[in-house]
Amino acid sequence: MSIKTYGLGLLAVLLFLPALSARATCHDTVVLVHGNTGSPADFQNTYDRLRQQGWSDAQIVAPAWGNAYCAACNDHSGSEETPVRNAISSAIAGSCSGHIDVIGHSMGVTLAMREIDRLGVAGKVDVFIGIAGAVHGLWSCGMYPWNVATATCGAQGLSVGSPLLQGMAGHRFGTHMYSLKSWGDEINCYGSCLVYGVHTSTIPGEDYSFDYPYGHYQLLWLTAADQVSLLE
Repeated sequence: MSIKTYGLGLLAVLLFLPALSARATCHDTVVLVHGNTGSPADFQNTYDRLRQQGWSDAQIVAPAWGNAYCAACNDHSGSEETPVRNAISSAIAGSCSGHIDVIGHSMGVTLAMREIDRLGVAGKVDVFIGIAGAVHGLWSCGMYPWNVATATCGAQGLSVGSPLLQGMAGHRFGTHMYSLKSWGDEINCYGSCLVYGVHTSTIPGEDYSFDYPYGHYQLLWLTAADQVSLLE
């Protein structure tokens, strides 16, 4: 091989390396949706783990939504929706793979479900993870339409049998769906974890449900490694 030929070959490899690097670091953009009166910082452990595993900052989207000081004021309709809907839409538009992964915690699970459903983008979601969600409702919210005095427990909230939950029942929210739940969840299991025989955090049609011996918030904070492993 002549020096000139070798030089041209090396140049071609060097020019091709950025493309290889970009391909190697392409991950689905991840959308992290916090719970009622929470904040994106609730996902700090998950964020740190994603960064350690090669996700860039631009590949992680964590919208802030809802009234941070009034849990009873937040539901799944109106101003609470907008930041989550915009985050999902922009994540899909900016994803190098054309797909996204979504991880929700608590009320962020059902809010993310609603926006995926309303946008009609379940086919763009590779993995959906619901952590401590009230997918089947909360007995502490009552049974719709009785004893639902707050917005959080109303028609667009988490009362058992609410129009919101009934309208999403059995729908898909991603190609793969997983739930992380606890039988010691002090919020979801107030009264009972079970809603008509199933744990309220389970997602109909899910690939698998994982049980942990943690409380409602520890279920998010202490499972970051497991969350990220489901995306890989």
